[in-house]
Amino acid sequence: MRTLSGQWFQQSSSLICLPLQCAALSFVLGPKVGLPSSASYIGTSASFWSQQEQLVRPKCVVRPLSTRDVAAAIYVLSVVNNQTNFSDECKFAIKGGGHTPQRGAANQPGGVTIDLGALKQVDVSPDRKTTSIGPGSRWGDIYPRLDSQNLAISGGRVAAVGVGGLVTGGGISFFSPRFGFVCDSVVNYELVLPYGKVIHVNESTPDLFKALKGGSNNFGVVTRFDVKSFESGKFWGGFVFYPLSTMPQHVAAFVGLAGAQPYDPFAALIHSYSWAAGSWQIANNYVYTKVPAEPYPPVFKPFTDIRPQTLNTTRVSVVTDFTVELATTSPATKRQIFITLTHGLSGPLITEIFNLADATLQRVKLASGLLFSISFQPLPTEITTKNSATNSLGLDGSDGNLVLTLLGIQWTLATDDAAITAAANGWLAAAKAAAAKAGLANEFVYLNYAAPGQDPIGGYGAANKASLRSVSQKYDPEQIFQKAVPGAFKL
Repeated sequence: MRTLSGQWFQQSSSLICLPLQCAALSFVLGPKVGLPSSASYIGTSASFWSQQEQLVRPKCVVRPLSTRDVAAAIYVLSVVNNQTNFSDECKFAIKGGGHTPQRGAANQPGGVTIDLGALKQVDVSPDRKTTSIGPGSRWGDIYPRLDSQNLAISGGRVAAVGVGGLVTGGGISFFSPRFGFVCDSVVNYELVLPYGKVIHVNESTPDLFKALKGGSNNFGVVTRFDVKSFESGKFWGGFVFYPLSTMPQHVAAFVGLAGAQPYDPFAALIHSYSWAAGSWQIANNYVYTKVPAEPYPPVFKPFTDIRPQTLNTTRVSVVTDFTVELATTSPATKRQIFITLTHGLSGPLITEIFNLADATLQRVKLASGLLFSISFQPLPTEITTKNSATNSLGLDGSDGNLVLTLLGIQWTLATDDAAITAAANGWLAAAKAAAAKAGLANEFVYLNYAAPGQDPIGGYGAANKASLRSVSQKYDPEQIFQKAVPGAFKL
């Protein structure tokens, strides 16, 4: 790696940022910087999940191979942005797995994208209690390595989802009822701060340690997560599909499971309604993480007894298998939107929110290639109280048992963007109003499901938001990661 001399930046603040910064990055990092005609640039563009992100065109892509490379890139980009007063052309994005759907979340139009895809380490500690993972890994890269050692970590449920975004956004796992949010299992972060300073963040720096647990990309670039690992083996799970006519039984079963006292800590459920090719179906994903495996665990009997079933894939297998199966339900390359709300547990409210989704579907169902789904996931106090004082998410036992609701829409043509976005926002407004009317509104917005215009950081509560801003000022006084990194959700 070559050292960048001061001559690059002995210019006025009116200098043209590009091609300066791509040239400076190339001078320091050589072939790790790709221009639009290069194979590395094309590979990064193709690796995003949504069509919106695949079609973004940065001026260059940086593909670091080490923490040192990341630090060099952040140094260059910090200096250039400082010298140009954060010109739009100088801004940059940070890509882990690239699964966030909205345009510009992890790919910077006309700027620089740092693709962490080569940072894919999976290193188990000698005592097997900690596993170090890279931010560029996808969960489908990690779990096979751990399955072979009868180990697991609390991580993502979809093989194609990346590590970096999911963990820094909080993260929900099959194991969350046992261990809390995914971020709660992180014991150390290797973090690149503005101007390339590399630090380790753990309990010895409690303010930044807490901020990184839900604070997204607002403090630096995480180049390694050290996560608690635990003994695990095969367990039971899979999908069961049902006709929509069975909805009343499913809603009753969902309320029974999600409101149980105590909640079964081995039970994980995604209760979904999916529309394609003109009809709705119910698609439940069940996982029971107790080892040894217990086929058809009693906690799910109110669901598995429901008939008719149109497809049943439940089996005893390893976590990799279940995450690969979930990935098949959300194919890449389509245009995508997520939008979400959190609310209290109520069967009538779940039914009303589904009916609002169905009414929304009717307004956009002619869109080309449309796939439309709404899912309800238990967010019981068994999860929210695990480490509420040491993460930034703002949830605790006073919230009671909650439901995390996600509307997901996929389509083909950009000409349908405006209508679908308006319809999704309309559904959200109506669903929030219904929750408020029922006295079951909750301000928490799960960052990894949030749509542009939502405020997940604000949803952590005023005190947590103020704390995050204070930590940002302490470790990033020039606000590089607020002004120069516009993707995701800012403080």
